Amino acid sequence: MSLPFYGWEVTYDDDSPRVELGESQEPKDKGVYTMYHGTSIANARLIIANGFKQSSGGMLGKGVYVSRDKRKAERYPLHNNPTDRVALELRVRVGRVKRIDKDNHPMQYTWSSQGYDTAWVPPNCGMKAVPSGLEEDCVFDPKHVKVVGIAKAPSHVLTELQQLVANSLRNPSGGGDGAASHGGGAVDVCSLCKRKTQQGSPHIKQSCWGCGQNICTLMTKHVCPGYF
Repeated sequence: MSLPFYGWEVTYDDDSPRVELGESQEPKDKGVYTMYHGTSIANARLIIANGFKQSSGGMLGKGVYVSRDKRKAERYPLHNNPTDRVALELRVRVGRVKRIDKDNHPMQYTWSSQGYDTAWVPPNCGMKAVPSGLEEDCVFDPKHVKVVGIAKAPSHVLTELQQLVANSLRNPSGGGDGAASHGGGAVDVCSLCKRKTQQGSPHIKQSCWGCGQNICTLMTKHVCPGYF
């Protein structure tokens, strides 16, 4: 008798190898974080293939708008049907971070011209432009943002988008460097398990023996698509 493989979930007893903070914690300069971006199915395909493009404007000016709060990304595009919403999982190299925590902040639109790479709006700071109260970030340079997974997508395109991401990670073509090394280049981040790796010693990646999806053996959770 054979049993189908569905995945796993584990808990590590150390937090040091992790590189992401909760959405309420201020991102540290030069850090690399897991963030999310909500978009349409069509735009998700383009972003995965070609990387992000800088927006022409917004509440924080030009840049790529992302959030460490997945709930924020899952709401976008605001006026699209939920069946046309995709939340992309990202690795973001934030560089130098400026906190913007009130309406009409003197650097709300000028932070990028004053030596900052990312603007951060903390959750529940009271800014009228963020009625959800969920944290938001604007990364000026799209090359600092890289798609590494699909956090949420309609079931009919989930497998397709996951495969596109897997292909883009195997064959990078200018889609950003958010998962690149930081802290002087001595430490890299595994795009799949989000844990630090020593330079020259990458994690072992292989196809899941249940669904065929690209996995790292140190991932804390993996569920084969279509089983749950």
